[in-house]
Amino acid sequence: MSSGTLTRKLGFWSALAIAVGTTIGSGIFVSSGDVARAAGTPSISIMAWIVGGLIAIPQVMVLAELSTAYPQNGSGYVYLNKAGWRPLAFLYGWATFWALDPPSISIMALAIVSYLATFFPFFSGIPGKLLGIAIILIITSIHYRSVKEGGLFQVIITAVKIVPFLIVIVLGFMYMNPDNLSYTPASVSEKTSLMGGVSATTWAYTGMAAICFMAGEFRNPGKTLPRALIGSVFIVLGLYTLLAVCVIGLMPFDKLVNSNAAVSEAVKYIPGLSDIASSFVAITAIIVILGSLSSCIMFQPRLEYAMAKDGLFFQRFAKVHPKYETPSFSIIAQVTYACILVFFSNLTALLGYFTLIQLVINIMDFVAVYKCRKRKDYNPIYRMPMWRLTTILAILGASWLAWGTFTWAPIQGMVAAFIVIATGLPVYYYWEKKHGVSNKKDEQVSGIEG
Repeated sequence: MSSGTLTRKLGFWSALAIAVGTTIGSGIFVSSGDVARAAGTPSISIMAWIVGGLIAIPQVMVLAELSTAYPQNGSGYVYLNKAGWRPLAFLYGWATFWALDPPSISIMALAIVSYLATFFPFFSGIPGKLLGIAIILIITSIHYRSVKEGGLFQVIITAVKIVPFLIVIVLGFMYMNPDNLSYTPASVSEKTSLMGGVSATTWAYTGMAAICFMAGEFRNPGKTLPRALIGSVFIVLGLYTLLAVCVIGLMPFDKLVNSNAAVSEAVKYIPGLSDIASSFVAITAIIVILGSLSSCIMFQPRLEYAMAKDGLFFQRFAKVHPKYETPSFSIIAQVTYACILVFFSNLTALLGYFTLIQLVINIMDFVAVYKCRKRKDYNPIYRMPMWRLTTILAILGASWLAWGTFTWAPIQGMVAAFIVIATGLPVYYYWEKKHGVSNKKDEQVSGIEG
Protein backbone atom coordinates (compact mmCIF):
# COMPACT_ATOMS: atom_id res chain seq x y z
CA MET A 1 0.00 0.00 0.00
CA SER A 2 1.14 3.53 -0.74
CA SER A 3 2.13 5.81 2.12
CA GLY A 4 0.48 8.72 0.31
CA THR A 5 3.82 10.15 -0.78
CA LEU A 6 6.19 9.43 -3.65
CA THR A 7 9.03 7.11 -2.68
CA ARG A 8 12.66 6.83 -3.80
CA LYS A 9 12.76 4.09 -6.43
CA LEU A 10 15.00 5.52 -9.16
CA GLY A 11 18.76 5.19 -9.45
CA PHE A 12 21.64 6.92 -11.23
CA TRP A 13 21.00 5.52 -14.71
CA SER A 14 17.39 6.67 -14.69
CA ALA A 15 18.52 10.14 -13.59
CA LEU A 16 21.15 10.30 -16.33
CA ALA A 17 18.68 9.06 -18.94
CA ILE A 18 16.09 11.68 -17.98
CA ALA A 19 18.67 14.48 -18.07
CA VAL A 20 20.19 13.43 -21.41
CA GLY A 21 16.88 12.33 -22.90
CA THR A 22 15.21 15.65 -22.15
CA THR A 23 18.13 17.69 -23.49
CA ILE A 24 18.65 15.94 -26.82
CA GLY A 25 15.52 16.79 -28.78
CA SER A 26 14.44 17.72 -32.28
CA GLY A 27 16.34 21.02 -32.25
CA ILE A 28 19.68 19.36 -32.98
CA PHE A 29 18.51 18.51 -36.50
CA VAL A 30 18.35 22.16 -37.51
CA SER A 31 20.61 23.89 -34.99
CA SER A 32 23.85 22.81 -36.71
CA GLY A 33 22.97 25.08 -39.63
CA ASP A 34 21.91 27.90 -37.30
CA VAL A 35 25.17 27.73 -35.36
CA ALA A 36 27.29 27.61 -38.53
CA ARG A 37 25.41 30.58 -39.97
CA ALA A 38 25.88 32.62 -36.78
CA ALA A 39 29.52 31.59 -36.26
CA GLY A 40 30.70 32.21 -39.82
CA THR A 41 33.58 29.70 -40.00
CA PRO A 42 34.03 25.97 -39.24
CA SER A 43 36.47 26.53 -36.37
CA ILE A 44 34.30 29.14 -34.65
CA SER A 45 31.23 26.95 -35.18
CA ILE A 46 32.89 23.98 -33.45
CA MET A 47 34.17 26.25 -30.69
CA ALA A 48 30.63 27.57 -30.22
CA TRP A 49 29.36 24.09 -29.43
CA ILE A 50 32.14 23.58 -26.89
CA VAL A 51 31.61 26.94 -25.19
CA GLY A 52 27.82 26.44 -25.22
CA GLY A 53 28.25 23.24 -23.25
CA LEU A 54 30.76 24.78 -20.85
CA ILE A 55 28.30 27.57 -20.05
CA ALA A 56 25.81 24.96 -18.85
CA ILE A 57 28.24 23.51 -16.29
CA PRO A 58 27.95 26.30 -13.67
CA GLN A 59 24.16 26.15 -14.00
CA VAL A 60 23.95 22.43 -13.26
CA MET A 61 26.44 22.84 -10.41
CA VAL A 62 24.14 25.38 -8.75
CA LEU A 63 21.19 23.04 -9.25
CA ALA A 64 23.21 20.11 -7.92
CA GLU A 65 23.84 21.98 -4.68
CA LEU A 66 20.23 23.14 -4.30
CA SER A 67 18.81 19.72 -5.13
CA THR A 68 21.01 17.95 -2.55
CA ALA A 69 20.13 20.56 0.07
CA TYR A 70 16.42 20.03 -0.64
CA PRO A 71 16.03 16.64 -2.36
CA GLN A 72 12.31 17.14 -2.90
CA ASN A 73 10.10 17.05 -5.98
CA GLY A 74 9.43 20.44 -7.55
CA SER A 75 12.79 21.85 -8.71
CA GLY A 76 12.71 25.65 -9.00
CA TYR A 77 9.42 25.90 -7.15
CA VAL A 78 11.07 24.40 -4.05
CA TYR A 79 14.19 26.59 -4.25
CA LEU A 80 12.25 29.82 -4.74
CA ASN A 81 9.93 28.86 -1.89
CA LYS A 82 12.85 28.12 0.43
CA ALA A 83 14.41 31.46 -0.52
CA GLY A 84 11.31 33.19 0.79
CA TRP A 85 9.90 34.16 -2.60
CA ARG A 86 6.67 32.20 -2.29
CA PRO A 87 4.58 34.27 -4.77
CA LEU A 88 7.33 33.91 -7.36
CA ALA A 89 7.50 30.18 -6.67
CA PHE A 90 3.79 29.92 -7.31
CA LEU A 91 4.00 31.89 -10.57
CA TYR A 92 6.77 29.51 -11.66
CA GLY A 93 4.42 26.56 -11.37
CA TRP A 94 1.37 28.46 -12.63
CA ALA A 95 3.08 29.48 -15.87
CA THR A 96 4.65 26.06 -16.30
CA PHE A 97 1.36 24.20 -16.06
CA TRP A 98 -0.84 26.40 -18.21
CA ALA A 99 1.57 27.69 -20.84
CA LEU A 100 4.65 25.49 -21.05
CA ASP A 101 4.60 21.84 -20.01
CA PRO A 102 1.36 20.44 -21.52
CA PRO A 103 1.86 22.56 -24.69
CA SER A 104 5.36 21.10 -25.07
CA ILE A 105 3.91 17.58 -24.82
CA SER A 106 1.40 18.30 -27.58
CA ILE A 107 4.03 19.93 -29.80
CA MET A 108 6.37 16.94 -29.49
CA ALA A 109 3.57 14.48 -30.20
CA LEU A 110 2.63 16.37 -33.36
CA ALA A 111 6.30 16.54 -34.39
CA ILE A 112 6.49 12.74 -34.17
CA VAL A 113 3.36 12.49 -36.30
CA SER A 114 4.81 14.84 -38.92
CA TYR A 115 7.83 12.55 -39.34
CA LEU A 116 5.63 9.44 -39.40
CA ALA A 117 3.56 11.07 -42.14
CA THR A 118 6.60 10.92 -44.45
CA PHE A 119 6.16 7.14 -44.39
CA PHE A 120 2.38 7.05 -43.92
CA PRO A 121 0.78 10.09 -45.64
CA PHE A 122 -2.61 9.07 -44.25
CA PHE A 123 -1.60 10.61 -40.91
CA SER A 124 -2.35 14.20 -41.73
CA GLY A 125 -5.17 16.40 -40.50
CA ILE A 126 -7.52 14.77 -37.98
CA PRO A 127 -6.03 11.23 -38.29
CA GLY A 128 -2.63 12.72 -37.47
CA LYS A 129 -3.97 14.53 -34.41
CA LEU A 130 -5.65 11.35 -33.20
CA LEU A 131 -2.37 9.48 -33.65
CA GLY A 132 -0.62 12.19 -31.64
CA ILE A 133 -3.10 11.68 -28.81
CA ALA A 134 -2.61 7.91 -28.99
CA ILE A 135 1.17 8.32 -28.70
CA ILE A 136 0.74 10.55 -25.63
CA LEU A 137 -1.61 8.06 -23.97
CA ILE A 138 0.64 5.07 -24.65
CA ILE A 139 3.68 6.77 -23.11
CA THR A 140 1.53 8.03 -20.23
CA SER A 141 0.35 4.51 -19.42
CA ILE A 142 3.97 3.48 -18.77
CA HIS A 143 4.70 6.35 -16.39
CA TYR A 144 1.30 6.16 -14.70
CA ARG A 145 1.67 2.51 -13.70
CA SER A 146 5.20 2.56 -12.32
CA VAL A 147 7.94 5.12 -11.81
CA LYS A 148 10.48 2.29 -11.78
CA GLU A 149 9.29 0.87 -15.11
CA GLY A 150 9.07 4.41 -16.46
CA GLY A 151 12.68 4.97 -15.45
CA LEU A 152 13.73 1.74 -17.17
CA PHE A 153 11.88 2.75 -20.34
CA GLN A 154 13.63 6.12 -20.25
CA VAL A 155 17.03 4.44 -19.96
CA ILE A 156 16.26 2.22 -22.97
CA ILE A 157 14.79 4.94 -25.21
CA THR A 158 17.66 7.32 -24.38
CA ALA A 159 20.26 4.68 -25.24
CA VAL A 160 18.43 3.93 -28.50
CA LYS A 161 18.14 7.61 -29.46
CA ILE A 162 21.91 8.10 -29.13
CA VAL A 163 22.72 5.18 -31.48
CA PRO A 164 21.81 6.94 -34.78
CA PHE A 165 23.97 9.91 -33.80
CA LEU A 166 26.88 7.59 -33.07
CA ILE A 167 26.40 6.00 -36.51
CA VAL A 168 26.59 9.42 -38.17
CA ILE A 169 29.64 10.35 -36.10
CA VAL A 170 31.56 7.17 -36.88
CA LEU A 171 30.75 7.21 -40.59
CA GLY A 172 31.21 10.96 -40.70
CA PHE A 173 34.80 10.70 -39.52
CA MET A 174 35.40 7.95 -42.08
CA TYR A 175 34.08 9.86 -45.08
CA MET A 176 34.52 13.54 -44.21
CA ASN A 177 36.42 15.91 -46.45
CA PRO A 178 39.11 17.65 -44.32
CA ASP A 179 39.12 20.58 -46.73
CA ASN A 180 35.63 21.49 -45.52
CA LEU A 181 37.07 22.21 -42.08
CA SER A 182 39.44 24.85 -43.47
CA TYR A 183 36.78 26.95 -45.18
CA THR A 184 37.32 30.71 -44.99
CA PRO A 185 34.73 33.37 -45.87
CA ALA A 186 34.98 34.54 -49.47
CA SER A 187 34.49 38.14 -48.42
CA VAL A 188 35.72 40.12 -45.44
CA SER A 189 32.19 41.51 -45.20
CA GLU A 190 30.96 38.11 -44.01
CA LYS A 191 30.73 38.36 -40.24
CA THR A 192 32.10 35.81 -37.80
CA SER A 193 30.85 35.70 -34.25
CA LEU A 194 31.65 33.26 -31.47
CA MET A 195 29.00 34.90 -29.30
CA GLY A 196 26.39 34.50 -32.03
CA GLY A 197 27.33 30.85 -32.49
CA VAL A 198 27.18 30.13 -28.76
CA SER A 199 23.81 31.85 -28.54
CA ALA A 200 22.50 29.55 -31.28
CA THR A 201 23.53 26.47 -29.25
CA THR A 202 21.88 27.56 -26.01
CA TRP A 203 18.51 25.90 -26.49
CA ALA A 204 20.17 22.65 -27.52
CA TYR A 205 21.75 22.45 -24.04
CA THR A 206 18.53 23.08 -22.12
CA GLY A 207 16.96 20.14 -20.29
CA MET A 208 19.40 18.66 -17.77
CA ALA A 209 17.50 20.26 -14.88
CA ALA A 210 14.55 17.93 -15.54
CA ILE A 211 15.75 15.50 -12.89
CA CYS A 212 15.42 18.17 -10.19
CA PHE A 213 11.65 17.96 -10.62
CA MET A 214 11.90 14.35 -9.39
CA ALA A 215 14.60 14.84 -6.74
CA GLY A 216 12.34 13.22 -4.13
CA GLU A 217 12.22 9.93 -6.06
CA PHE A 218 15.93 9.18 -6.51
CA ARG A 219 17.81 6.89 -4.16
CA ASN A 220 20.88 8.45 -2.54
CA PRO A 221 20.13 11.89 -4.06
CA GLY A 222 23.28 13.41 -2.58
CA LYS A 223 25.39 11.38 -5.01
CA THR A 224 22.90 10.57 -7.77
CA LEU A 225 21.80 14.11 -8.63
CA PRO A 226 25.22 15.81 -8.93
CA ARG A 227 26.66 12.90 -10.93
CA ALA A 228 23.70 12.83 -13.30
CA LEU A 229 23.52 16.62 -13.72
CA ILE A 230 27.21 17.16 -14.37
CA GLY A 231 27.62 13.90 -16.29
CA SER A 232 24.76 14.75 -18.64
CA VAL A 233 26.42 18.04 -19.62
CA PHE A 234 29.63 16.29 -20.67
CA ILE A 235 27.76 13.56 -22.54
CA VAL A 236 25.67 16.05 -24.48
CA LEU A 237 28.64 18.38 -25.04
CA GLY A 238 30.72 15.51 -26.44
CA LEU A 239 27.92 14.24 -28.65
CA TYR A 240 27.05 17.68 -30.04
CA THR A 241 30.67 18.65 -30.67
CA LEU A 242 31.51 15.41 -32.47
CA LEU A 243 28.32 15.68 -34.50
CA ALA A 244 29.15 19.29 -35.42
CA VAL A 245 32.64 18.26 -36.59
CA CYS A 246 31.16 15.51 -38.73
CA VAL A 247 28.42 17.67 -40.26
CA ILE A 248 30.98 20.37 -41.12
CA GLY A 249 33.41 17.77 -42.47
CA LEU A 250 30.79 16.07 -44.63
CA MET A 251 29.18 19.00 -46.42
CA PRO A 252 30.63 22.22 -47.83
CA PHE A 253 30.37 25.00 -45.27
CA ASP A 254 28.71 27.42 -47.70
CA LYS A 255 25.89 24.90 -48.09
CA LEU A 256 25.72 24.23 -44.37
CA VAL A 257 25.09 27.88 -43.51
CA ASN A 258 22.07 27.91 -45.84
CA SER A 259 20.64 24.62 -44.57
CA ASN A 260 17.52 24.27 -42.45
CA ALA A 261 18.00 20.51 -42.11
CA ALA A 262 21.76 20.22 -41.66
CA VAL A 263 21.98 16.68 -40.28
CA SER A 264 19.70 15.30 -42.98
CA GLU A 265 21.69 16.94 -45.77
CA ALA A 266 25.02 15.94 -44.24
CA VAL A 267 23.97 12.28 -44.16
CA LYS A 268 23.53 12.43 -47.95
CA TYR A 269 27.31 12.75 -48.24
CA ILE A 270 27.86 9.37 -46.52
CA PRO A 271 28.18 6.45 -48.99
CA GLY A 272 25.53 3.84 -48.29
CA LEU A 273 23.25 6.30 -46.52
CA SER A 274 22.89 8.87 -49.29
CA ASP A 275 19.89 7.13 -50.85
CA ILE A 276 18.08 6.71 -47.54
CA ALA A 277 19.19 9.92 -45.84
CA SER A 278 15.68 11.37 -45.49
CA SER A 279 14.26 8.13 -44.11
CA PHE A 280 17.23 7.62 -41.78
CA VAL A 281 16.89 11.10 -40.30
CA ALA A 282 13.09 10.81 -40.06
CA ILE A 283 13.38 7.57 -38.08
CA THR A 284 16.10 9.11 -35.91
CA ALA A 285 13.91 12.14 -35.26
CA ILE A 286 10.96 9.95 -34.24
CA ILE A 287 13.12 8.08 -31.71
CA VAL A 288 14.76 11.26 -30.40
CA ILE A 289 11.50 13.16 -29.91
CA LEU A 290 9.84 10.08 -28.44
CA GLY A 291 12.54 9.99 -25.77
CA SER A 292 12.01 13.68 -24.96
CA LEU A 293 8.25 13.20 -24.88
CA SER A 294 8.59 10.29 -22.47
CA SER A 295 10.87 12.30 -20.20
CA CYS A 296 8.49 15.27 -20.12
CA ILE A 297 5.46 13.12 -19.33
CA MET A 298 7.48 11.54 -16.53
CA PHE A 299 8.92 14.58 -14.73
CA GLN A 300 6.51 17.44 -15.45
CA PRO A 301 3.59 16.32 -13.22
CA ARG A 302 5.91 16.33 -10.18
CA LEU A 303 5.90 20.13 -10.05
CA GLU A 304 2.15 20.46 -9.55
CA TYR A 305 2.26 17.53 -7.13
CA ALA A 306 4.77 19.46 -4.99
CA MET A 307 2.71 22.66 -5.17
CA ALA A 308 -0.48 20.84 -4.19
CA LYS A 309 1.32 19.30 -1.20
CA ASP A 310 2.07 22.88 -0.08
CA GLY A 311 -1.52 23.99 -0.58
CA LEU A 312 -0.69 26.14 -3.61
CA PHE A 313 -2.42 24.11 -6.29
CA PHE A 314 -5.58 22.07 -6.69
CA GLN A 315 -5.45 19.53 -3.88
CA ARG A 316 -6.21 16.55 -6.09
CA PHE A 317 -2.83 17.03 -7.78
CA ALA A 318 -1.23 15.82 -4.53
CA LYS A 319 -2.94 12.44 -4.85
CA VAL A 320 -0.63 9.42 -5.00
CA HIS A 321 -1.98 6.22 -6.53
CA PRO A 322 -2.37 3.63 -3.73
CA LYS A 323 -0.98 0.80 -5.88
CA TYR A 324 1.36 2.39 -8.43
CA GLU A 325 2.78 5.08 -6.12
CA THR A 326 2.78 7.74 -8.84
CA PRO A 327 1.18 11.22 -8.83
CA SER A 328 -1.77 9.76 -10.70
CA PHE A 329 -4.12 12.74 -10.89
CA SER A 330 -1.34 15.18 -11.80
CA ILE A 331 -0.26 12.89 -14.65
CA ILE A 332 -3.82 12.47 -15.95
CA ALA A 333 -4.60 16.19 -15.72
CA GLN A 334 -1.49 17.23 -17.63
CA VAL A 335 -1.86 14.75 -20.46
CA THR A 336 -5.58 15.48 -20.77
CA TYR A 337 -4.77 19.16 -21.17
CA ALA A 338 -2.00 18.26 -23.66
CA CYS A 339 -4.39 16.10 -25.69
CA ILE A 340 -6.85 18.99 -25.93
CA LEU A 341 -4.06 21.28 -27.10
CA VAL A 342 -3.19 18.85 -29.90
CA PHE A 343 -6.21 20.24 -31.76
CA PHE A 344 -4.94 23.83 -31.55
CA SER A 345 -2.55 25.41 -34.04
CA ASN A 346 0.41 27.78 -33.65
CA LEU A 347 1.33 26.34 -30.26
CA THR A 348 5.03 26.73 -31.01
CA ALA A 349 4.71 30.51 -31.16
CA LEU A 350 2.62 30.53 -27.98
CA LEU A 351 5.22 28.44 -26.18
CA GLY A 352 7.93 30.88 -27.19
CA TYR A 353 6.03 33.90 -25.88
CA PHE A 354 5.57 32.41 -22.42
CA THR A 355 9.16 31.18 -22.27
CA LEU A 356 10.48 34.62 -21.29
CA ILE A 357 8.92 34.64 -17.82
CA GLN A 358 10.09 31.07 -17.27
CA LEU A 359 13.65 32.07 -18.11
CA VAL A 360 13.53 35.06 -15.78
CA ILE A 361 12.32 32.82 -12.96
CA ASN A 362 15.09 30.33 -13.80
CA ILE A 363 17.57 33.15 -13.19
CA MET A 364 15.93 33.68 -9.81
CA ASP A 365 16.54 29.98 -9.10
CA PHE A 366 20.27 30.63 -9.26
CA VAL A 367 19.96 33.83 -7.24
CA ALA A 368 18.07 31.79 -4.61
CA VAL A 369 21.35 30.15 -3.58
CA TYR A 370 22.36 33.38 -1.82
CA LYS A 371 19.17 33.28 0.26
CA CYS A 372 19.09 29.55 0.86
CA ARG A 373 22.68 29.46 2.13
CA LYS A 374 21.51 31.60 5.08
CA ARG A 375 18.89 29.08 6.16
CA LYS A 376 19.53 26.90 9.21
CA ASP A 377 18.21 23.84 7.36
CA TYR A 378 20.55 24.31 4.37
CA ASN A 379 22.88 21.30 4.44
CA PRO A 380 23.68 20.25 0.86
CA ILE A 381 25.66 17.05 0.41
CA TYR A 382 27.22 18.50 -2.74
CA ARG A 383 28.71 21.98 -2.60
CA MET A 384 29.81 23.65 -5.82
CA PRO A 385 33.41 24.89 -6.02
CA MET A 386 33.93 28.66 -5.74
CA TRP A 387 30.23 29.05 -5.19
CA ARG A 388 30.01 32.81 -5.66
CA LEU A 389 31.84 32.74 -9.00
CA THR A 390 29.98 29.64 -10.15
CA THR A 391 26.63 31.21 -9.28
CA ILE A 392 27.52 34.44 -11.08
CA LEU A 393 28.48 32.46 -14.20
CA ALA A 394 25.21 30.53 -14.00
CA ILE A 395 23.22 33.76 -13.73
CA LEU A 396 25.08 35.34 -16.66
CA GLY A 397 24.53 32.30 -18.87
CA ALA A 398 20.80 32.19 -18.09
CA SER A 399 20.52 35.97 -18.57
CA TRP A 400 22.07 35.64 -22.00
CA LEU A 401 19.36 33.20 -23.04
CA ALA A 402 16.62 35.36 -21.53
CA TRP A 403 17.88 38.42 -23.40
CA GLY A 404 17.95 36.49 -26.68
CA THR A 405 14.37 35.39 -26.10
CA PHE A 406 13.30 38.93 -25.25
CA THR A 407 14.81 40.37 -28.42
CA TRP A 408 13.03 37.69 -30.48
CA ALA A 409 9.54 38.75 -29.35
CA PRO A 410 9.72 41.55 -26.73
CA ILE A 411 6.10 42.72 -26.82
CA GLN A 412 4.64 39.21 -26.91
CA GLY A 413 6.93 38.11 -24.08
CA MET A 414 5.90 41.05 -21.89
CA VAL A 415 2.21 40.45 -22.63
CA ALA A 416 2.62 36.77 -21.74
CA ALA A 417 4.35 37.74 -18.48
CA PHE A 418 1.52 40.13 -17.67
CA ILE A 419 -1.06 37.40 -18.31
CA VAL A 420 0.75 35.01 -15.95
CA ILE A 421 0.96 37.63 -13.19
CA ALA A 422 -2.58 38.96 -13.67
CA THR A 423 -4.13 35.48 -13.58
CA GLY A 424 -1.72 33.89 -11.11
CA LEU A 425 -1.45 36.34 -8.24
CA PRO A 426 -5.21 36.40 -7.38
CA VAL A 427 -5.21 32.61 -7.33
CA TYR A 428 -2.04 32.59 -5.23
CA TYR A 429 -3.50 34.87 -2.57
CA TYR A 430 -6.69 32.81 -2.50
CA TRP A 431 -4.81 29.56 -1.91
CA GLU A 432 -2.38 31.20 0.51
CA LYS A 433 -5.28 32.53 2.56
CA LYS A 434 -6.91 29.12 2.52
CA HIS A 435 -3.85 26.99 3.32
CA GLY A 436 -1.26 29.50 4.55
CA VAL A 437 -1.51 28.53 8.21
CA SER A 438 -0.10 25.09 7.53
CA ASN A 439 2.94 26.64 5.81
CA LYS A 440 4.11 28.77 8.76
CA LYS A 441 6.24 25.93 10.04
CA ASP A 442 8.58 26.17 7.08
CA GLU A 443 8.98 29.89 7.60
CA GLN A 444 9.79 29.36 11.26
CA VAL A 445 12.70 27.02 10.50
CA SER A 446 14.13 29.09 7.70
CA GLY A 447 16.39 31.14 9.94
CA ILE A 448 16.99 33.65 7.18
CA GLU A 449 19.18 36.42 8.50
CA GLY A 450 18.69 40.08 7.73
